[in-house]
Amino acid sequence: MPDLVSIGQKVIEAAQPGEEIEAYLVRESETAIRVYESEVESLTSAASSGIGIRIVSQKRVGISYAGTLEPNEIERAIAEARDNARFGSGDPYNGIASPDGVAPASLDLWSEDIISVSTRAKIEVAKELERATLSLDKRIRSLNSSNYGDVAAEAAVLNSAGIVAYSQQTYCWAWAYALASQDEETQTGYGMHASRNFAGLDIEYAAREAAEKATRMLGATKPSSGLFCAVFEPDIASALISIISSTLSAEAVQKGRSIFAGRIGEQVASKGFTLLDDPTDMRFFSSAAYDDEGLASRSNVLISDGELKSFLYDSYTGRKGDHPSTGSAIRGGIAGSTSPGPRATMVVAGDSSPGDIVAGIDEGVLIQSISGVHSGVNPISGDFSVGAEGIRIRHGELQGAIKEFTIASNLQKMLKEISAIGNDLTFRPGGSAGVTLAIDNINVSGS
Repeated sequence: MPDLVSIGQKVIEAAQPGEEIEAYLVRESETAIRVYESEVESLTSAASSGIGIRIVSQKRVGISYAGTLEPNEIERAIAEARDNARFGSGDPYNGIASPDGVAPASLDLWSEDIISVSTRAKIEVAKELERATLSLDKRIRSLNSSNYGDVAAEAAVLNSAGIVAYSQQTYCWAWAYALASQDEETQTGYGMHASRNFAGLDIEYAAREAAEKATRMLGATKPSSGLFCAVFEPDIASALISIISSTLSAEAVQKGRSIFAGRIGEQVASKGFTLLDDPTDMRFFSSAAYDDEGLASRSNVLISDGELKSFLYDSYTGRKGDHPSTGSAIRGGIAGSTSPGPRATMVVAGDSSPGDIVAGIDEGVLIQSISGVHSGVNPISGDFSVGAEGIRIRHGELQGAIKEFTIASNLQKMLKEISAIGNDLTFRPGGSAGVTLAIDNINVSGS
């Protein structure tokens, strides 16, 4: 039995009559290495552990936490959570999760080599990535940084209703931020590759991506304004999908903060667009056998062939909305409470390659990067306006870099204007996978 589970069981045994109690325990180690000009600029290796405790008494919730698993600190946190519950506001929907009979998926998310490989070998990954990126094009004069990182984490959730859940995972990544120069102009490009195990890291992939994105932006000009078909590269589409999926939370719907409220069964996107949230898919670096309340993860179809099918629920919003939990509870660390949200969202890939999508566009823009997402996108109204840079598309060909322009539309309109979905599903660390998306009638504001 993992020791996190043993510790959690002792917490559950401390429940007093009339109390519901939940323990959320984590242990994590991580490495972060930054290299500049073949020298280690920074190296961090850290380990942390902690426990979050939630007690529900008379429909009042008390939460506390400890940043250690020492017994005396856990006892303090239990007493504090119990005391906090006395002063909490009563809510008939408060409570812990109950087992729902859904069996957890069998996921192998742990790789021992991330733990056992030497720090020297990890440093060499960052150095080799820098060398590889510089070798690809003479216009790559330097790298802002070349980086390696990894995480090894385990978590356990136990509660007095009988839930006992334990999971562990590892992953690592290498990323480069390249600077390309020509005729006194400098442009930047970002490249990354991530893997569940150390041996699977593809340094050449990250180097090529960084070099290509940096060099193709040389000579960028400001475009003319107009309505264009915008082709979002996978990383940009991932950010867009993350915003859309966050509005499919039952909490957002119940609080009137979602553009999708009251629209189950409606056609909200183009035919052919299917959006899933599936933490059981091991290709995601956010995949997990359990959610943060200890219920089994499962695949949830949110939008199918353009039709809105479901929202994401945890146990609280499920009770409030008379709907079973979808195994979608997430929490912001040991100090936080749970709420429903997307954990591993993806658009089902289409049949077209990115090249074929571009070839079918007469006038458009390929979006390589965006800025101002948090301030430029309103998830309640759906209004969308962000800064961007990319490549002009003319008559099916990429014809010159463009910069210093904004793209604007509305999320609801954008979903219905999707005209092509790529076959290049791309997984990065984070909760959304990206795929090339072509969206018609995007307003480009340039010169």
